[in-house]
Amino acid sequence: MTSSTTAGTRDLLLSRIRDVADYPKPGVVFKDITPLLADPVAFTALTEALAELCVRHGATKIVGLEARGFILAAPVAVRAGLGFVPVRKAGKLPGATLTQSYELEYGSAEIEIHAEDLSADDRVMVIDDVLATGGTAAASLELIRRAGAGVAGVAVLMELGFLAGRARIEESLKGAPLDALITV
Repeated sequence: MTSSTTAGTRDLLLSRIRDVADYPKPGVVFKDITPLLADPVAFTALTEALAELCVRHGATKIVGLEARGFILAAPVAVRAGLGFVPVRKAGKLPGATLTQSYELEYGSAEIEIHAEDLSADDRVMVIDDVLATGGTAAASLELIRRAGAGVAGVAVLMELGFLAGRARIEESLKGAPLDALITV
């Protein structure tokens, strides 16, 4: 929880996240945020908390990570008065892109960004729903820097602390903050 997120806000958000046992496979407890998104009070509280972090850390643009990161980042960008730039799976953006590969538990993946959407004057906040292993977040930080922009930080609704994603991306953050509203 960030210092500006109240215990009441944290409790509200946490109460709207549903645990789904054995999804998508046996032994996994999936954190379903759709009840939070369906609750306008909780969704507004989340949007406000993330927008405040963007302003506090001096962001000029917001990057949302496909796909649930889009759902969170777009209203945060509107609320904070900032531009929104999607980071997509490879092959989903038209025109010239920068591509970054990263390792998954079994295999690898690629993400892309339109390089022209960021400039050297930009300080970019990465927003996503969950920080798990940190692979996608680390790859997005690399893309932002390759596009010539600076990193304002990473903000997530929830950090799955037992997966050590924070440790994986600390070096990639290069001193920029990582804010998780909820850590489980």
